[in-house]
Amino acid sequence: MNRKIGMAGSLINALTVFLFAIFLIIDFSMGSYFVCLILPIGFIMMTAGLHNECEDDRKVAANIGLILAAVYSTFIMLVYYTQLTTVNNEQLNEQAANLLEMNKFGLIFNFDLLGYGVMALSTFFTGLSMKPENKTDKWLRALLMIHGVFYFSCTFMPITGMFARMSSGGDGIGGRLALVAWCVYFLPIGILSFLHFRDNSKKGLSSLPLFS
Repeated sequence: MNRKIGMAGSLINALTVFLFAIFLIIDFSMGSYFVCLILPIGFIMMTAGLHNECEDDRKVAANIGLILAAVYSTFIMLVYYTQLTTVNNEQLNEQAANLLEMNKFGLIFNFDLLGYGVMALSTFFTGLSMKPENKTDKWLRALLMIHGVFYFSCTFMPITGMFARMSSGGDGIGGRLALVAWCVYFLPIGILSFLHFRDNSKKGLSSLPLFS
């Protein structure tokens, strides 16, 4: 059951990231908001699966990764539920729109970046908790840990005020391309995680007396 949940979470990650990239390319914001509401569920399932497998001498790193996954999920689900409900269904005055609409680069946009910065830290510590046994695991661990670098840009760039200055002009194409590039990076993590859980599941079956 544990590995099946990890596999399911990995598939959710891969599928939602793929759809997110498609919706970004065709500029379908409501679609991208919806899949971003689902992505955190898959991410927690995947991270919990990897956490369950880690050895005792790496439990602290795995615990940090899982806790940060929950923090990321809280931020991101609030951000995109706000877009799909309050922003989509209500008439906002100018001040509220500046705070809540993603394309205004205001408060909700900053929370979104903070959430993904925390996600990057989560992947770093989750990768740190792994002990790779094959090439797939080595690639997965490397991608998870390198993804941690995104913490710095996601967390500190909004502090500089650069996004606030962008809100007065531009059509957002550059930002969408940057997000598509992130999707291209993160999609293999979902795929490799699925392969990791699948292979470990087969290994577990082969160790049973019936299969020996």
